[in-house]
Amino acid sequence: MGQPKIPPTPAGTSLAGKTAIVTGGNSGLGLEAARQYLVLGAARVIIACRSVAKGKAAVESLYADPAVAKHNPDAVIEVFELDLDDYQSGLRFSQKVKNEVPELDILMNNGGMAVMKLELSKTGHERHMQVNVYTHILVTLELFPLLRATAAKRGSPTHVSFTGSTMHVTKSTWPATLPPLMSADKPLLPLLDDKSTYNTMARYADSKLALAAFVHELAKIAPAEVIVNHLCPGLVQTGFDKELPFFLKTIMVLYRRTYGRTLEEGGRTLVHASAVAGPETNGKFIQHCAPAEGSPWLKEPVGKQFQESIWKETLKEITTVDPALASFA
Repeated sequence: MGQPKIPPTPAGTSLAGKTAIVTGGNSGLGLEAARQYLVLGAARVIIACRSVAKGKAAVESLYADPAVAKHNPDAVIEVFELDLDDYQSGLRFSQKVKNEVPELDILMNNGGMAVMKLELSKTGHERHMQVNVYTHILVTLELFPLLRATAAKRGSPTHVSFTGSTMHVTKSTWPATLPPLMSADKPLLPLLDDKSTYNTMARYADSKLALAAFVHELAKIAPAEVIVNHLCPGLVQTGFDKELPFFLKTIMVLYRRTYGRTLEEGGRTLVHASAVAGPETNGKFIQHCAPAEGSPWLKEPVGKQFQESIWKETLKEITTVDPALASFA
């Protein structure tokens, strides 16, 4: 039941002069990653979250953190509004970043959700897919030119990291259930929204499998300039299960408290992927701060078809939100 210990971030790791954005950065792993970026010297950290009030409280807690105050008292810490349930919010957020942030070294796509019922987002998509995946892809593509420009200025790659999960390998139902339903002349995205493909116990894992497919595609865009990876932080002592039914939430709280990594350990997994890991992790899955085998299904013909379809269809959809993104098609 135990997990390997996460080693300290390597001595000498410095983010001096660098800028990081953390989605879902107002609590849990996102907040801890932001804190660690600051302790490592980040000049500017932007907390991206749905509630500006909660974001401001997170900013205040970071300024008050003793380690941040000691090592980086002059850092700029801000909150930008981002509702991952809504493409339009993702577009407004991205435009604000492009207008106000001249350099971007780290985009830590950490925000996410897990619920035990079928819900639709403001876009009409199933909410796990919208929040955990689609809006993050919109934001990432919107900010890709800024990430590339920053890499050129620094003379070293920038990072896009996604908080994923090993559950995309072990718990996703799609490798078994989707192939009979997929066909070249049938759009994939509506199928992923249909209740017939929704498994209450597996949809979080399914969304992380979709995320893995997108990481593979994003990694092809500018591999020498922007490192794109996804990581599993492992079981961590956070409040991530707050939306689960009471009986299951109670079990998970006890389970995390007994077997979970500390928040500081979990935060180091995000820092490793987004600030330490090198080009060898581009397009890869990271577990316990080391490259790991991702879903074997995505290497099979039907998995490759899934990856190609979800990439092309999502690009087509987000191009209706911002036609400029057609350049990535």
